[in-house]
Amino acid sequence: MIKIIKGTIEHAELIAEIGEKSFWESHGTSASTKDISTFISKTYTKEILLSELENENNIYHLIYCNNKIAGFSKIILNTANSNINPKNITKLDRFYLLKTFYGKNLGATLFNFNIELAKNKQQNGIWLAVWVKNQRAINFYTKSGFKIVGKYDFQISSTHSNPNHIMYLTF
Repeated sequence: MIKIIKGTIEHAELIAEIGEKSFWESHGTSASTKDISTFISKTYTKEILLSELENENNIYHLIYCNNKIAGFSKIILNTANSNINPKNITKLDRFYLLKTFYGKNLGATLFNFNIELAKNKQQNGIWLAVWVKNQRAINFYTKSGFKIVGKYDFQISSTHSNPNHIMYLTF
């Protein structure tokens, strides 16, 4: 059974745990262990997630499979990008699925949920940044209709950044 729920402050610690684990799984080879650890310590702590969840612009959702947490997403409505002309577009800021849940259609389910949510909020499209070496994610987004519209350097640490594609899907 698949269930999607809205993330609240009560989920801060859980999101931090899933964020840390899934970031290691998807980006662990993209930089040194020290750089990845530094990024995680500044991004996926309970305190940081509490602050993000208290901001009404950050919309988190968690996906469960058979009552086990499988991943989460974060979107931000009305977030412009210099590579994209239309107004009223959504940023898919975080989209993580634990590796043990790959191949169960959970990513597509959570993704489609976010697309419908953005459409219902009168958004004209959705954009994201994806690491250029994350071919699995790039294939997923391309199959879903996204186009590469720009590039972005994702700062992992003060000394390391990863090249990312900016991808956009028009509704």
